[in-house]
Amino acid sequence: MSGFGIYLVFFLIIALNYGIMVLGLNLQWGYTGLFNAGVVGFYAIGAYGTAILAGPDRAALIGGFGLPFPLAILGGMILCALAAIVVGLATLKLREEYLAIATFGIAITIQLVALNFESLTGGANGLVGLPRPFIDAFESTTSYNLFFLAVVACVTGLVYVALEAAVRSPWGRLLNAVREDEVAARSLGKNIALIRLQAFVLGCTLIGLSGGIYVAFIGFVSPLDFLPILTFQIWAMLIVGGSGNNAGALLGAIVVWALWTMSGLAISRFSPVGFQNQAGAIQTMLIGLLIVSMLIFRPRGLIGERATVSSHKERGAP
Repeated sequence: MSGFGIYLVFFLIIALNYGIMVLGLNLQWGYTGLFNAGVVGFYAIGAYGTAILAGPDRAALIGGFGLPFPLAILGGMILCALAAIVVGLATLKLREEYLAIATFGIAITIQLVALNFESLTGGANGLVGLPRPFIDAFESTTSYNLFFLAVVACVTGLVYVALEAAVRSPWGRLLNAVREDEVAARSLGKNIALIRLQAFVLGCTLIGLSGGIYVAFIGFVSPLDFLPILTFQIWAMLIVGGSGNNAGALLGAIVVWALWTMSGLAISRFSPVGFQNQAGAIQTMLIGLLIVSMLIFRPRGLIGERATVSSHKERGAP
């Protein structure tokens, strides 16, 4: 396989894994109207939970249970769901910018815990030497990456199909009702707090799944993987792709990640050496410019939310 093909496989693994995160955020924001600014915190919980459950036993660290990766990822998702229940019960009574501030603060707290709780997370050094699942069955890294791409594509496809079924169900229509008018939904006897909590926990669980897949692929985890910039990237992916549309969420993940990686490559190759320290700032500015352009020219995103028509209207009623 050519160098470009090898890079394309790596690119698609990361992009599809980010796509799972964007799908989780889309369930929260696009369908329910929950402004989760703490995406990276739940990503970290899923990643560290998986790493601790799957990693080898280390004398100086807590954990190292050596579980098979499917069980470890499931355990990381459960930890993420439990954390989301706690956070949701504490914050979901807040609205709009207050909810955003609260979840952002929680994400920063989680990142600081990962940095300072050395006996559990390895501190600034992170957890290294994590086993990569099934790697011994492959003769080369390239063939293993192709296998991993197939696994990630299947998982992403299953998540997409499951979410599409969920949002088209009566429960999904209830999410839209909560997003559009909580007062009207409450007047019909719906438990708004429970519905918001369900959407928040399920979305965070999918974000935790993405963190577990990341650890399985990279074989390493550290606090530097969970900086606030990642939350910005995931939100940019959802805005560009189109909130309220799962296909748009996946498309946005691929488009924004392509712009991020290609701009980084171009900066490293063509910019003067003195400017390369500002590469991250330039990349962020480009993503910001893309967001502004989308809000001006395509405010609903590349694939906006589908228009819905009631069955009463479809029958030709006035």
